[in-house]
Amino acid sequence: MRVVYHPRFTGAYSSDPAAASGRIESIRDELKKHYEFVEPRAATDEDVLLAHTRQHVERVKILPQVYEMALLAVGGAMEAAQIAVKGEASFGLIRPPGHHASRNSSWGFCYFNNVAVAVEHLRFDGTIKKAVIIDIDLHYGDGTADVFGGSSNVTYFHPEGGKRELFLEDLKRFLDLARESLDIVAVSAGFDRHEQDWGGLLQTEDYETIGKAIKKFAESQSSGRRFGVLEGGYNHSVLGKSVHALLRGME
Repeated sequence: MRVVYHPRFTGAYSSDPAAASGRIESIRDELKKHYEFVEPRAATDEDVLLAHTRQHVERVKILPQVYEMALLAVGGAMEAAQIAVKGEASFGLIRPPGHHASRNSSWGFCYFNNVAVAVEHLRFDGTIKKAVIIDIDLHYGDGTADVFGGSSNVTYFHPEGGKRELFLEDLKRFLDLARESLDIVAVSAGFDRHEQDWGGLLQTEDYETIGKAIKKFAESQSSGRRFGVLEGGYNHSVLGKSVHALLRGME
């Protein structure tokens, strides 16, 4: 397991909760003792245009600090995906998040859809054909669903359930039924379902259970190719431990 991270991700680019001071640091400090860290390069407009319209990119450019950080986040997701296709699990410790970024719009602290661009980049250059994106964030990734709504080769899944047991069962049901040959499994890894975060649902150890299930699924369906990227999660006191739990399961 390698973690894709750049020190610039700790910088201020907005006043929203995803950009809050100390958020990325809480995860970095938990993970740095356990995993190799690698730095990404920023994506280009051409990369982003694989999943977004030119008009959307130009709107984000109006906010220079946001634009620069968002390109770096996309680059981090792309690097994590490249590590995964070479056979090693990886995680993009990046921000801003991305799963609310559609082809021509964005909201919810998102600007560019990191995981969507990463998957599309692999498809565009012929590295992969089929992918599954599993989104464990509290919120439905309407942006990711929009980007891949017309695709028969990329499946987006967002587990649901008002109780932790139902959520975990919904994920298990999907993984049990999704029996088709894949090239990669991507995870939009949000942690705001934690019992001490906005969702008030999952325990820290549940994320390790999720990670193990995803690893097993990837090993059976995509030759083990798997990666995750950070989405939500806002309680800094538990966020690092939750991310670490997921990575322990996925590695």
